[in-house]
Amino acid sequence: MVAVIAASCEDVVEVDLNTAAPRLVIDASINWEKGTDGSTQTIRLTTTTGFYNPQVPIVSGATVTVTNSANTVFDFIEQPDTGNYVCTNFSPVIGETYTLAVFTGGQLYTATETLIAAPDITTVEQEDDGGFSGEDKQIKFFFDDNGAEDNFYMTGFETNVTVFPEYFVFDDEFTQGQQNFGLYISEDLEAGDNMTFSLYGISERYMNYMNILLEVSAGGGGPWSAPPTNVRGNLVNETDPDNFALGYFRLSEVDKMDYIVQ
Repeated sequence: MVAVIAASCEDVVEVDLNTAAPRLVIDASINWEKGTDGSTQTIRLTTTTGFYNPQVPIVSGATVTVTNSANTVFDFIEQPDTGNYVCTNFSPVIGETYTLAVFTGGQLYTATETLIAAPDITTVEQEDDGGFSGEDKQIKFFFDDNGAEDNFYMTGFETNVTVFPEYFVFDDEFTQGQQNFGLYISEDLEAGDNMTFSLYGISERYMNYMNILLEVSAGGGGPWSAPPTNVRGNLVNETDPDNFALGYFRLSEVDKMDYIVQ
């Protein structure tokens, strides 16, 4: 008898990657949760960095404002050395148009967007035989679409068994004026787990932006697709258009519901 023993080990290999110059990242999502006055909002400024850098560099010392159509200016003041710029007197109005202005490093970045309404989440249904396996938890929350206009939605799902929320975007092209739903399927959920559903009203442009972003982050397109590139949002560098920022200025009403898996 001959015994063969195979041993293997894994070495961590760091590939020498090209690193582009840092680019400003503006996380400017204004969310007006139903049942609140929406007065406290936060905008976060960071920069891109190298792939192996464990820290995301923050941007301090910027001037950040949001202005409505009546020229009321809402100042976002940085919490010292955090990159988080907070406003405590913001006034959200459905259908109002707002303009973001970020001045940092001698350059001015702007974006304009409208605050979009969101429907109410009405009911929740759970099935225990969902997914391809027929054994996954399938959770649906329902809401009624406004048939008088074209609507665009983003749904968010947070659970105690996942590290990050999961988001999906869609429109009402085929469900105009009908009952719509957000859908979440997981093989990891068990009875007693906690979930939070979120339903956002969004613009068509933001839906298109998120569709691209989600496809890139998921590695969509197959092995022969073009390599990922920067996904451009609605931010414009008024000083130097070639030095654009990453991110998006979005304003949404949002309805949220907590749910315990049955």
